[in-house]
Amino acid sequence: MTLRLAAFAAGLACALAALPACAGAPLGLDDAFARVLRAHPDLREVDARRPLLAHERDQAAQRPSLRLDASLENAFGSGGLRALDGAELTLGLSSVLERGAKADARAAVVQRRMDGLDNERAGRRLDLLAETARRYLDAVATSAQRRVALEDIRQREQAVSLARRRRQAGASPASLVLTARAARAEAELGLERASQQHAIALARLAALWGGRDPSFELADRVPPDLPEIAPLARLEALLRDTPDLARFADQRRVAEARLQLARSESRADIDWSLGVRRLQADDDVGLVAGISIPLGSRSRAAPGIRMAKAELQRLSVERESASLSLYATLAEAHGRYRLARLEALRFEDDIIPALERAEGDARVAFERGAAGPLEWTQLQDRLVDARRRQLAATVDGQRALIELQRLTAQPLLATAAPNPGSTP
Repeated sequence: MTLRLAAFAAGLACALAALPACAGAPLGLDDAFARVLRAHPDLREVDARRPLLAHERDQAAQRPSLRLDASLENAFGSGGLRALDGAELTLGLSSVLERGAKADARAAVVQRRMDGLDNERAGRRLDLLAETARRYLDAVATSAQRRVALEDIRQREQAVSLARRRRQAGASPASLVLTARAARAEAELGLERASQQHAIALARLAALWGGRDPSFELADRVPPDLPEIAPLARLEALLRDTPDLARFADQRRVAEARLQLARSESRADIDWSLGVRRLQADDDVGLVAGISIPLGSRSRAAPGIRMAKAELQRLSVERESASLSLYATLAEAHGRYRLARLEALRFEDDIIPALERAEGDARVAFERGAAGPLEWTQLQDRLVDARRRQLAATVDGQRALIELQRLTAQPLLATAAPNPGSTP
C-alpha cells in the first residue's frame, strides 16, 4: 500500500506537470503534499487511536480475576449461638473458568479493529492528497485566468488606441471610443475578479496545513494538454485494491472475530471455589470446594450467533453496493476526462489558432479602414471566450484525472499503466 500511495502522489504531480518558477520560491504540488501530510490532524487522529486500542486489547485479553472469600457462620445469634463456640469460619479462593477461549476471542475482535487502522489511514491519506491536488489546481487555474484576462486587456487597449486614432482622423464617431473603453473596463474587471479568486484559492490551499496568511507563490499556468490514459476496462480492475473497498475486508475480519466470540459464549463458564473451614466447637479444619455451571448456554448464545452471521451477510451486500457505486463514479470520471481532453485539444490545435489569425486580419482591416469595428470586436470576444473554455476544459479534465487517481490509488498515464506495451 505504501508503494501505491507513493505512486498516487507521483501521479498527481504529473497531472499538474512541472511548472515554471515564479519570483521567489514557488510552492510545488509535492511541497504542498508534504506540508499537508505533516500538519493535517486527520492522520494524527488515526495514529492517536492505535494506543487506545492496544490498551483495550490488553484489557480484553485478561482472564477472570481470583476472588478471596471469607464467611463467618453460626455466630452472635441467640440461645447456644450467643458465643463463638459454634462459629464456623471459611476462607477460600474462587474464580471463573472460562471455556471456549473467550479471552482470546475478545482480544481478537480488538486486534482486527487495530489491523483496520492501516487501511483507514491509507484512505484518509488518499483523500487528503486528492483534496490538496484539487485546491492546488484551483489556485493554478485562477492564475491562468488572470493571464487570459491580461491578454484580453491587451487586445482591448489596441482597440481603444485604434478607435482613438480613427476618431481623431474623423473616420469614426465618439461612440466607438466609448465602446472600446467600456470593453477594456470589463476586461479589467475580469482581471480583478480572477485576482480575488486566486487569493481565495491560495487561502483554501494553505488552510490544509493550518496556514492563515499565505505568502507563497505558485506556478502560473495549467498544462496545455491532457495526457492519454488507460481504458476504462483496465481501470476497473484496479478498483479491487482501492482503500474504499479494502475497508470492507477489515470490517469483515472484525465481524468474523465477533462471530467467533459469540460462538464461544455457547460453552458455559464454570464458577469454582476452594477453601478451608474451621469449626470453633471442635477446633477442626476441613476442606471446602464447589462448582457452579449455568444451564442453557447454547440457547442464550444462539441470538448473538445469528446476529453476527447477519452482520457478515450485510457487509457482503454493502460491499457489492459500494463496488457498483465506485464503478459508476469511475466511469463518469473517465468519460469526463476523455471529453475534456478532446475539447481542450480541439481548442488548442484548431479553434484558438484560427480565431487568432481571424482576429489579426480583422484588426488590420479595421486599421486600414477596410472593415468596421463590429467584426473585430466580435472576434476579440470569441477569442477570449475560446481561451477561457480551453482553460475550463483543461481544468475539468485535471479534476477528473485527480478523481480517477483517488479511486485507483495510482497514476493513470498510459506509459505508467499496467502492461504499458499494450495499446491503451
